[in-house]
Amino acid sequence: MTSPILITGAGQRIGLALAEHLLATGQDIIVTYRTRHLSIDDLERKGATCLYADFSQDDAIYSFINELKHHTTSLKAIIHNASSWDCETNNPDSAALFDNMMRIHAKTPYLINLQCAHLLLAYQNKNNTPADIIHLTDYVVETGSPKHLAYAASKAALHNLTKSFAAKYAPHIKVNAIAPSLIIFNDDDDEHYRAKTLKKSLMGIEPGCGEIINSVELLLNSHYITGRSLPVDGGRHLK
Repeated sequence: MTSPILITGAGQRIGLALAEHLLATGQDIIVTYRTRHLSIDDLERKGATCLYADFSQDDAIYSFINELKHHTTSLKAIIHNASSWDCETNNPDSAALFDNMMRIHAKTPYLINLQCAHLLLAYQNKNNTPADIIHLTDYVVETGSPKHLAYAASKAALHNLTKSFAAKYAPHIKVNAIAPSLIIFNDDDDEHYRAKTLKKSLMGIEPGCGEIINSVELLLNSHYITGRSLPVDGGRHLK
């Protein structure tokens, strides 16, 4: 295996699309999953290394990191995609919700970045080109969210970590974020919700996972962009 790219939360949606794209280009990948969807079996058949990880517990984060180190001695990039769209309405235990959002969206990337930096540096030393860390944040980092307070706060923490890690690891590792708004609807989203959501952006479309794939490729191919957040929001900030 050449230096793989690690993608967290690649069992469905954006993470899965990224994994399939990178495999199609011949890039070795390691992915994490919490629920073993049929897509994980398919990724394994295509050559991906798929590791179970439950980032809702501190011990499990460290267990995953230790297992990862048994599978590779270097990493070309880490893409932090694992996420939970939990909210106050669905979770009456506010303290537990806040802790879980922070653990999944901020503590997990924080610990992985610290504990796996030597794997990224091994790639950089061998290839004489920077390795990458990419954080998937959210449009709500700019605006907050009255319906997803803890979620928005945790993604804002990840946005800030982007700047801190970029300064810490430059010039050997580039660290950037991608901040999407709507990318793809869920299958159970009704027509009223879809129409209302589409009106929130200037472009007024469901762009699809290709927009995130293009953004990831831009950051991976750049030798100069670091410490930045790439908005993928269809001009939503101007509405």
